[in-house]
Amino acid sequence: MFSNKTASALVTIVALALMIVACGTPAAQTAAPVVQTVVVKETAAPVVQTAVVVQTAVPQIVTTTPGPQGPAAGSLAINGAGATFPFPLYSRWFYDYAFVDPSVKFNYQSIGSGGGIAQITAETVDFGASDAILNNDQYSKAPGIQMFPTVAGAVVPAYNLLGDDGKPITAILNLPSAAIADIFLAKITKWNAPVLQQANPEVKLPNKDIVVVHRSDGSGTTYIFTDYLSKISPEWKDKVGNATSVKWPTGLGGKGNEGVSGLVAQNDGAIGYVELAYAVTNKLPYAVPQNKAGKYIDPGKGPEGVQSAMNDFSTDLGDKLAVSIVNAPGEGSYPIAGYTYLLLYMDQQDCLKARKLVTFMNWALTDGTKDATDLQYVPLPDNVKKLVLDKAAKISCQGKPL
Repeated sequence: MFSNKTASALVTIVALALMIVACGTPAAQTAAPVVQTVVVKETAAPVVQTAVVVQTAVPQIVTTTPGPQGPAAGSLAINGAGATFPFPLYSRWFYDYAFVDPSVKFNYQSIGSGGGIAQITAETVDFGASDAILNNDQYSKAPGIQMFPTVAGAVVPAYNLLGDDGKPITAILNLPSAAIADIFLAKITKWNAPVLQQANPEVKLPNKDIVVVHRSDGSGTTYIFTDYLSKISPEWKDKVGNATSVKWPTGLGGKGNEGVSGLVAQNDGAIGYVELAYAVTNKLPYAVPQNKAGKYIDPGKGPEGVQSAMNDFSTDLGDKLAVSIVNAPGEGSYPIAGYTYLLLYMDQQDCLKARKLVTFMNWALTDGTKDATDLQYVPLPDNVKKLVLDKAAKISCQGKPL
């Protein structure tokens, strides 16, 4: 679609992704990001100690979609920061939108939902991005903030495991719901634990240590994952809880979905939670968690599992336009799913930027849905899309309608 819109020279990465990297994202400033490895010192108590960060060469962790060079950067810069969960999609959207409106240059820092919430609260960016639902304290610190869902997606337990024959196991493994919590509580420590082997009778799981990988930064993906664990495990809820950042009982910490993907790819026996697009793009096998109805629904086979979860919890999201959709009751629902949100103030101070942002959102939720589907995200249901666009149409500037 881009060949008749570009100059003859082609580059290997999206120009916008380079600007993102330059703004301090977790990836290094090359086409193949260098992922930070976290070395965790073991102690007698099951508490993750202060990490020592070193850089090592790892397999390429893809976070953007390579493509031809886009049009010249626009004169109006719109800056955002936040969630890594939607970063592959937002990179594609901002790249494609440069052809729709070349006057605008979007700069997005993929720093995690916690960072995005902090920056939009401090008003150092034009928009934030989060997969975590704002709590009452966060709303009070940012009067007039509004969450706008953009897409939904699945969080999957990606893994890296060599069998007894030394060959990679690549099957879509089944993970009983109770076993997931026990793995991250360090109660199940071997891959061939009876509960795991019984759930996967066709795969010979090795007698190998499980290496847990989790996020080290404030993360909306962590919020979704720990929300799920809190709903399926009273022990997890009492001991660890649900937040963008928690005190993990065990494991290695990686920054961003990119960092978790990199650590999983590096460590034989590793398992970590990432947004589905990161597992698929980086060719990491993943496991399927058991849903509330006892079924195993593979989100990689289509959007139906996440769509079912959205429908289970109603698509009337209320005035906040935010709802948790984990551990949905439907037989066909995928259990670790969530919306991701843009964070904007309903009354803007820069009228031109406000108009451009609203126009972009209308494009993203209509013409941009193909990009979402291509990258394993699930577009909003029509009634949710209408709620979002109706709310966006009410954004004002300095107290006056746009």
